[in-house]
Amino acid sequence: MKYRPEIDGLRMVAVLPVILFHAGFTFFSGGFVGVDVFFVISGYLITTILITELEAGRFSILRFYERRARRILPALFTVMLCCLPFAWLWMFPAAQKDFAQSLVAVVFFASNFLFWKETDYFATAAEEKPLLHTWSLAVEEQYYLLFPLFLILFWRFGRHRVFWIIAALAAISLLLSEWSWRTRPAANFYLAHTRAWELLAGSLCAFLAAKRGVRGSNLLSAAGLGLIVFAIVSYDETTPFPSFYAVVPVLGAVLIVLFADQRTWVARGLSLKICTGIGLISYSAYLWHQPLFAFARIRSLEEPGEGLMLSLAFAALALAYLTWRFIEKPFRRSPVPALPSQGILFGVSGMVATVFVALGFWGYMATKDLQISREVLSERCNLHRGDCFHLENPGFSVALWGDSYADAFAKSLGAQVREAGGDLALFIKHSCPSILGVTRNEPNRLGVKFADQCRRHNEKAQADIVEGAYDYVVLASSYLRYAEARNLKGMPVLLDHRDSALAADQAIAGNMVETVRAIRAAGAEVILVTPPPRVPDFDRQRKLVKFGQADQIYAEVEGGTDISQMLLSRIAAANIPVKHVNTISYFCGGADCPVITEDGRLKTYDGSHISTVLSPVIAKAVLDATWPR
Repeated sequence: MKYRPEIDGLRMVAVLPVILFHAGFTFFSGGFVGVDVFFVISGYLITTILITELEAGRFSILRFYERRARRILPALFTVMLCCLPFAWLWMFPAAQKDFAQSLVAVVFFASNFLFWKETDYFATAAEEKPLLHTWSLAVEEQYYLLFPLFLILFWRFGRHRVFWIIAALAAISLLLSEWSWRTRPAANFYLAHTRAWELLAGSLCAFLAAKRGVRGSNLLSAAGLGLIVFAIVSYDETTPFPSFYAVVPVLGAVLIVLFADQRTWVARGLSLKICTGIGLISYSAYLWHQPLFAFARIRSLEEPGEGLMLSLAFAALALAYLTWRFIEKPFRRSPVPALPSQGILFGVSGMVATVFVALGFWGYMATKDLQISREVLSERCNLHRGDCFHLENPGFSVALWGDSYADAFAKSLGAQVREAGGDLALFIKHSCPSILGVTRNEPNRLGVKFADQCRRHNEKAQADIVEGAYDYVVLASSYLRYAEARNLKGMPVLLDHRDSALAADQAIAGNMVETVRAIRAAGAEVILVTPPPRVPDFDRQRKLVKFGQADQIYAEVEGGTDISQMLLSRIAAANIPVKHVNTISYFCGGADCPVITEDGRLKTYDGSHISTVLSPVIAKAVLDATWPR
């Protein structure tokens, strides 16, 4: 395959915006599209190699995977190894547990599935995940695993037909991404089926270039570079992605690949030594930048400044050069490469991978029961999905209806109710308050579809509670959060169905009265669990304690008391009897609300939800409220 220096220069155009975007420089608000440019480059280069070898009749699937292993694994394993001591020293147990899971997922090139389930790519918490960026490596490796097999299977039908099959697959994948950003945005971002069209666009470039060569057009190659730059500076986290919006940077990369031969201005610019030099080390730079940024954020009490982040970006490039020079090159292009035979390479890679998997499992189990913990069921035990706490002939029945705040003590409540001879049914949906008559005012990150799911969930909960003849219904949600929350357009998240002009807190209070009235009409007693106090800047306060600069964390009750009193007073004014479990009273003694117990455990795992320290205490308070029965 003929070397094209402008492709290495295009790698520079891809990697630098990604690094600067993750560093927090707002000018590069769309820098994440660099990954999409990488996908096009990868699809083009790999397919070019495959076409050449298939037409020459010398393609070997083992040799192909050997090249991939030499290219990907040595640098990746090096970066993973360097992450281990910092993760052990600086991360909190919950984050260590997540990091341990990511070690295993990265080894199996499945980290895109892991992060799909647990992380919003643009969320602040994602910035502290050292291996978050490996989701794109996983997508590429899944492509590398399947695409050669596809070509082997279909090559017999001729290159022309294969080209159009790939084009059809790319079109289907693009349409899926346009549909999925509306319905499953997280899966759309991380998973290969909605990213495949970008890699396949590169594959189509390889077929076209093999047929007619790379042509020269100053206009088209400059337009391609302009499209990429436009996406980098104009897109941001609110841009639906990937979707038809992703066509802009992908088309830009395609135009450069197909029309930037060495006679064009773009190719000559991208072939400058500084551009090709950064392009050559772009893979290692991509690997290093996220751990450096993540650990800097983990160790800092405040968001690191631009000066520090820019220094770390240069550090990533320096480490990338050293990695390329002393790790990548010896395994790939030395006269006698390290681990020269396939058997030795695959064997050693397997052993190293096994070590990381073992470390991941050990880290997961070692942090599983540490005190900074959560105890949630994540809706899997809801009544309509299989009740975890059901008795055949219960002495009394309880329904727990709420969001993640209810979920935080659901497991403890279920165990205690069952031990007392009762039956517990769960009606839990995270981010969905147990209040009838309100609707989520979207769009926000949860999406319009979630707003409808929340409404239908509450309608089903009401119907099941009316039909279920429960003795007690426990309501627990983050009422203050819903009163304060705003969507991306700055509008209140919760609105009254009938009067959207009402303030969010008034809508919550008024509709809570109707919710309690409906439950009482069904013959059940109501137990209202008001939310705990919140810890302002929880992560910063935790870091102060962890790094020896403070010995206690304090919660604040302002706001939470106001909304709770509003709910109780409105219910009392309507002459509806309810029992009240005040979570704040279990945090605060006197004027202070210390979060760390005398034995060093935390009462909250994230600054707002109660941890396993308090969940059995709150569950007991709820159970006590069912007396006399």
